[in-house]
Amino acid sequence: MQYFEKIRELTKNIPIELIDFSQPRDFARTPTQASSNFITNKEQGDWAENLITRAINENSRNYVAVKYGKSDDLIAGEKGFDAFYQEFQNELDTIGKRPDLLIFKKSDFQKELGFDISHISHNRIIEYVKNAVAGIEVRSSAFLIDHYEEAMQIRTKKFAKIALDTKVKILSEYQDILQHQSRENYIDLLNGITEKTLNVTDFKVPGWRSTERLIQLNELFKQLKSSIKEIQKRDYLSITPKVEDIKVVYKWIETFNVPHFYFQVFFDKVYGISFEQILQIISNPDNDGVIFSVESDTKNQNKTTVKINSKSGTEIAYKVDEPNHESARKEMDRGRLLFYVTFKGGTAYLDIDNLTGILGIKGDF
Repeated sequence: MQYFEKIRELTKNIPIELIDFSQPRDFARTPTQASSNFITNKEQGDWAENLITRAINENSRNYVAVKYGKSDDLIAGEKGFDAFYQEFQNELDTIGKRPDLLIFKKSDFQKELGFDISHISHNRIIEYVKNAVAGIEVRSSAFLIDHYEEAMQIRTKKFAKIALDTKVKILSEYQDILQHQSRENYIDLLNGITEKTLNVTDFKVPGWRSTERLIQLNELFKQLKSSIKEIQKRDYLSITPKVEDIKVVYKWIETFNVPHFYFQVFFDKVYGISFEQILQIISNPDNDGVIFSVESDTKNQNKTTVKINSKSGTEIAYKVDEPNHESARKEMDRGRLLFYVTFKGGTAYLDIDNLTGILGIKGDF
């Protein structure tokens, strides 16, 4: 079975409530105005892509990374952006979404095309692209993943203690009030709260206000509810394929039959996951809320995004040296100024065994 056939079979297992592959992709409206935050995020994404490209090309004797993803320095609001964006949308419908990078064997690398084929029409490079051993979509995250996980563990322990201590306080000091027939259900609720059930416990804060002790009790229930909500927040950093992108990535795979991967770049490590594994994860409802969640991403125009625990993937770089950063300025129409951050340098220290393992590369890298 060819790679694209394997992917096609996996798409049949995806719940249509999540992604309906039988329906065309949603129409995308042309953005009208960029923000400083948008440009900073774009600069960070470009840096992450360059970081992976340099790491591969500086460490491999037999493979080469080439820039492929459709991109441009134009941003919404600048002259020429509308035409660029429409061309990009047309290409999505024709061949799907280009991954940011392609990995070629050096024996298949065409020097005359160089290390950047992102601006070359797909009609000129169709057969060349089919020779790639992998396509990589590079995503970036403004976090140190090790520090984040340490902080989340501390947070969870803190709020679990607050919640359980609050439960004990309520049962020990307000038992007489709760034994009234209108409130006795709260005793059952509290008895059911344990360290194991904090992640799934939910209730409505009563709203009692008629006596001082009822007000005090009500405040304790508020504290209990607030602590439980903190515990139930997603506590992992994620690899983040947008739902709308999964369809067009699939179309690209059908077009070129090249294995596809997502690499998530943090400022201290890099994790990777195959598109095949992404489909396997989201096709199993038992993984929902455990390994992945589906959320509206406020940082990306509220687009629905699948957020997969990064640790479900493979550690591609065990260390990243942070880049240098500096402020920059762009003048838009009517003299509007946008100030943003640029990133330069940095090094990703690859785990070669993990990298070749996830990409399925046999022999000397």
